[in-house]
Amino acid sequence: MPVATQAAIKGLTAEQVESLGVSLILNNTYHLNLRPGLEVLKAAGGAHKFQGWKRNLLTKIQDSGGFQLVSLSKFTTITEEGALFESPFTGEPTMLTPEESISIQHTIGADIIMQLDDVVSSLTVGPRVGEAMERSVRWLDRCIAHHERSGKKDTQNLFAIVQGGLDPELRDRCLDEMTKRKDGVAGFAIGGLSGGEEKDVFWRIIERCTGKLPEDRPRYSMGIGFAEDLLVCVALGVDMADCVFPTRTARFGVALTHRGPLNLTITLHNITFQAQVMGRARSAILNGTFPDYLRSFFAEYFGDVGYPEWCVNALRSVGVDLLETSNVPIIPGQGAKWEYADS
Repeated sequence: MPVATQAAIKGLTAEQVESLGVSLILNNTYHLNLRPGLEVLKAAGGAHKFQGWKRNLLTKIQDSGGFQLVSLSKFTTITEEGALFESPFTGEPTMLTPEESISIQHTIGADIIMQLDDVVSSLTVGPRVGEAMERSVRWLDRCIAHHERSGKKDTQNLFAIVQGGLDPELRDRCLDEMTKRKDGVAGFAIGGLSGGEEKDVFWRIIERCTGKLPEDRPRYSMGIGFAEDLLVCVALGVDMADCVFPTRTARFGVALTHRGPLNLTITLHNITFQAQVMGRARSAILNGTFPDYLRSFFAEYFGDVGYPEWCVNALRSVGVDLLETSNVPIIPGQGAKWEYADS
């Protein structure tokens, strides 16, 4: 699943994403609840319409079942009642119960919704791991009960989240308890991984979970994005995964290819380009050849498509006629040359 944290995949429209054959994307429940907020989403007719997405939608947080319990741990206090959040924007406290977490996701309108779980970092050891696992089971019961009372069970699919850290015995206990509740959920997620644990431990926990999860329910490994991780998880019986990795690395100029990642250093390239454009302009001014530089630059940069009309008019106002020695067509409007690359 591509991750559209705040109901948008940066740099792509919903239509572009759909054209790639993507049928399920992920929104971040915590962020949507803060901004734009439930009233805006209600007015828009739900998150699908808000972002123009016509296919399936899942709501969660990248490090938990639907809420930012690890990344924002300094703003969060866990009790049996729920998670007490302090808004990182306003400092306002909010108690998020399992029931409220389901109600929020009902309003968002996601096709797949996640239970509220008590999640700790995958590197955490000691009694806190067992406490979080047991609480996640109890919170699952409350999520199931509220979801069934809502009458939305047939239109929104609730997933349980298996916890237990890197302890095989705790994982087994959680699996045993959650599979007993199979009739109350539409699928199962494997949570609490991809937090810095060794890969050899990671895959063994995945294998342990998929070996005990029902075969007639989707198995979702949360936060998995590297190509090799995805293929290993699929081989071990995982059906679904999500991660910000492909979109985040793209923003840092890394292209993922079948021969491995390709560092394009796009930002460096673009800054170099602009520095060259301005550096050459400075040299031309000092040499008294700036009008010639303008003509040569525009001929090279725009000559194949035509000069933007506004550029021609603007330069004419200072005595530089781009058409003085050429028959390049004039393009009305902004005449932007650049666009997002296709590859």
